[in-house]
Amino acid sequence: MLQHDILVVGGGLAGMRAAVEAAELGLDVGMLSKIHPVRSHSGAAQGGINAALGNREDDTTDAHAFDTVKGSDYIGDQDAIELFAEEAPQAIIWLEHMGCIFSRMDDGRIAQRPFGGASFPRTCYCADVTGLVILHTLWEQCQRLNVKVYEEWFATALSVQTGVGSGVVALNVTDGTIEAIRAKATIFATGGAGRSFYKTTNGLSSTGDGMSMAYRAGIPLLDMEFVQFHPTTLKSNGVLMTEGARGEGAYLINALGERFMFKYAPTKGELASRDVVSRAEQTEINEGRGVDGCVFLDLRHLGKQKIMERLPQIRELALDATGIDAIDEPVPITPGMHYWMGGIQTDKHGATPVPGVYAAGECACVSVHGANRLGGNSLLETIVFGKLSARHAADYAARISAPDFNANLLESERSRIGAMLANKGGERVNVVRDEMGKAMMEGAGIYRLPATIQVGINRIRELKQRYKQISLDDKGRVFNTDLTGALELGFLLDVAETTLAGALRREESRGAHTRLDFPDRDDEKWMKHTQARYRPDADPELGDKQVTVTKWQPQARVY
Repeated sequence: MLQHDILVVGGGLAGMRAAVEAAELGLDVGMLSKIHPVRSHSGAAQGGINAALGNREDDTTDAHAFDTVKGSDYIGDQDAIELFAEEAPQAIIWLEHMGCIFSRMDDGRIAQRPFGGASFPRTCYCADVTGLVILHTLWEQCQRLNVKVYEEWFATALSVQTGVGSGVVALNVTDGTIEAIRAKATIFATGGAGRSFYKTTNGLSSTGDGMSMAYRAGIPLLDMEFVQFHPTTLKSNGVLMTEGARGEGAYLINALGERFMFKYAPTKGELASRDVVSRAEQTEINEGRGVDGCVFLDLRHLGKQKIMERLPQIRELALDATGIDAIDEPVPITPGMHYWMGGIQTDKHGATPVPGVYAAGECACVSVHGANRLGGNSLLETIVFGKLSARHAADYAARISAPDFNANLLESERSRIGAMLANKGGERVNVVRDEMGKAMMEGAGIYRLPATIQVGINRIRELKQRYKQISLDDKGRVFNTDLTGALELGFLLDVAETTLAGALRREESRGAHTRLDFPDRDDEKWMKHTQARYRPDADPELGDKQVTVTKWQPQARVY
């Protein structure tokens, strides 16, 4: 049996930051990634990473914390948010010392641009490829520290024995073998689940793996109904157009050429919080002021030099996908599914309710994002909580001996996967997956109604039954992407089910969750987290968890 002190599942920013921290603390670390780590979806993050660096004397970590609390629509846990903001400046300095090449101001200080929902320009950036630059920086550190990387290994199940986490079962995609990897502490850093939607900004690897594995092992998922739609994605294919464009001064215009955002956010305009901007765009489209289901991102007034210096990638993406050059023409955009605020329940150290199991990054719900994430806070979350989860896991691992691995789990996973390969005559993965994606678009979109949510729930229930009879074209063992796609589909169905169940139960509008039948926020009844627990062959068991409030009481959220 393979064995490590700490096993990190996921090779993106949160996973690599956790692996680097644990390795620097002297532990035996393994990092498992189903794709090459620098192909992780973290590399698609464009706009930047937040921190109150002191470039402006009037910006503080306290202001960053308050903006995050307000952005969360007051359902983020404020103890975690305060820690998050306090850790941010040191996180940026650490990245810089590791070789991350940030864009600079004329005086040599790290440049910071305005982002939605922020009181000050505090988003540090590397042109519009920030995530990719940080990802390569961390990969270099993993190599320097000789972190053991299980590349193209696919985790399928979490081992919990006598209430304690003890590692995972994983499929070696290169040869088809299924192995147990035992660990004193397991850190999930598997990212989001955007591929449960038919159209998303997320890469192909964002399939909810860690969320589902933790959920099936008895760890609650928190606030899954809060799904962020990014205001600016290409109409043609859903590819992200960074918020950094609006931070640099780009406009949003409708079919009449009007800058419409100041109708919805009189103070902030295009730099209101993402949920506010996405709803405004959808309203413009629904009321007939769009063009063929879209509005426009207008960069023309920024000028060629600024676009090529600070926003070269999104200009290239738009040109390649649509033939439109943002230097000369407005780019057609729509709101697009982008990010999960919910995830695996953890405390502010990344620890889940099961000893020995941790989570960091988008797969986790700390909760610092609450009902709506501010742009620039997701990259920060990966670095801050990747580090903190590894530190806590290291302390835990130092106190215990290697736990027992669940003796039955390895064989049950081998049997389950073997049966999936042997099955004949069932439906293909893509058929079920496409239907799931459409059900999520209709039931868990920007605007929600109980009838459409219930239709989605019924559809997911049906698809989960059909999934049991799924059939694979490829019956082989070596690099069987048909098999990994089927395993991912099972994880995605779990995420879809908990999301829709939470959306039906929460009878209010808060952040990214907008119920047309309950248009107002209801702090008296609903200022609480939604907790979803797994029940085999039954609907999720839904409950509540208290929101931690330290010093900011809920107030009207206006921009």
